[in-house]
Amino acid sequence: MTGQPTVFISGVCKRFGGVLAVDDVSFEVFPEEIFGLLGPNGAGKTTTIRMLLDIFRPDCGEIRVFGGRLDAAGKNRIGYLPEERGLYRDLRLEQTLLYFATLKGMDADTARRRLIPWLERLDLYEHRQKKVGDLSRGMHQKAQLIATLVHEPDLIVVDEPFAGLDPVNARLVMTILDEQRLQGRTIVMSTHQMHLVEALCNRIALINHGRSVLYGEVDRIKREFAGNALVVQGHGRLAPPPGVLEAQQINGGEWHLTLAAGTDPQAVLRALAANDGFVIERFEVAQPSLDDVFVAVVRDGQSPNGDLRSPNGDLRSPNGDLRSPTGDLRQRDGRAHEEAVADRAP
Repeated sequence: MTGQPTVFISGVCKRFGGVLAVDDVSFEVFPEEIFGLLGPNGAGKTTTIRMLLDIFRPDCGEIRVFGGRLDAAGKNRIGYLPEERGLYRDLRLEQTLLYFATLKGMDADTARRRLIPWLERLDLYEHRQKKVGDLSRGMHQKAQLIATLVHEPDLIVVDEPFAGLDPVNARLVMTILDEQRLQGRTIVMSTHQMHLVEALCNRIALINHGRSVLYGEVDRIKREFAGNALVVQGHGRLAPPPGVLEAQQINGGEWHLTLAAGTDPQAVLRALAANDGFVIERFEVAQPSLDDVFVAVVRDGQSPNGDLRSPNGDLRSPNGDLRSPTGDLRQRDGRAHEEAVADRAP
């Protein structure tokens, strides 16, 4: 990526009492990009987003948005769709959305003029006089998306934007997000729906236990994990042999196998061939899906080159030294940012 990033996060950490929720997270997000911020529940994604939005202040590290520290004018250039529903349930939908638009500095006439096309496109125009609390879950989600976009923000942050949506509306939201990207806007998206990340995102950061464990282009990351996924086709009863993390039947007799770190695909083939109850018709090493990568890293602690991660997310080299996600060696006696966190801890 070239040019100045809209979002620059470097070495940020955040502690809540005795819990280090975010520990040395770094990434950049550029205009005309949909960037995936991924991780399991409790990994530190929402805390990172709240630091990005200046809701929380980091204990260490640096955050720049639009080239500097976020001020009131910068906040008006951001649209945020939180995972939790944030609209006023007892107010009418149109009234609520107009109010949220004016909070971003829009006058009422401009807000109303922009709001009507959004309501029509997302099939909410006929429901605009209903109370928010009377809307279905999917309608509520679409209403929150309108509140996020109606003021035409330069930076869009969406946390689980497809929650509660049926496939038709999920596809509509995908189209809208890609349109926003093509208009030059910057989008940070957090979701657990990996197939949508693959469809929309060019680059991702994966956070686990508060640390960045993967960062880069989706295609490159998938190539680095090639060999950790197998496609097997046949008939009979497939019993996953040792070393298989997950066996999923895709269609008919085709199975997708996710391998644990260090598992030899040929050993899996021999084990399957020795199973009299399953006849192999096709066996191939496949490029893993992003879902496979997520499982391998989060559940099995695997890195792209097959190393295992320590419990706090560091990579361990063969001689036992600690390595950062970029491969740099780290001292075993701790890092400067952890000392800074300890100094600030209550």
